[in-house]
Amino acid sequence: MPREFPRARRVAEQIQRELAELIQLELMDPRLGMVSISGVEVSRDLAYATVYFTVLGKEGQNKDTGKVLNHAAGFLRRRLGQQMITRTVPELRFVHDRSLEKGARLSALIDKAVDGDTCSSVGDKDDD
Repeated sequence: MPREFPRARRVAEQIQRELAELIQLELMDPRLGMVSISGVEVSRDLAYATVYFTVLGKEGQNKDTGKVLNHAAGFLRRRLGQQMITRTVPELRFVHDRSLEKGARLSALIDKAVDGDTCSSVGDKDDD
């Protein structure tokens, strides 16, 4: 069983809260859409953080948003250092979170399978 690292988890949760606020209030790039920080993973040594984001809007906007966020990573890291009470602030890397898209696709497949099963069971009853 892997050992949990509660400090890394607490730092990740704080980074998620702070970044959501910083992106909303301080990044004024017109290429940014409605960005939501869906999760943060911090390495055990607290040196690196992978920040997962989702974007409401067009699908092609994901790459532009990722580029903007990764370009602003230094600024965001500096602002995090001013707000967080830690000795070091992890290096930030932004990655588009595809879990919502995958979940919607799986849900659609399940609905389609259930509808197909319902139609075939109704057809079986008509044959009787």
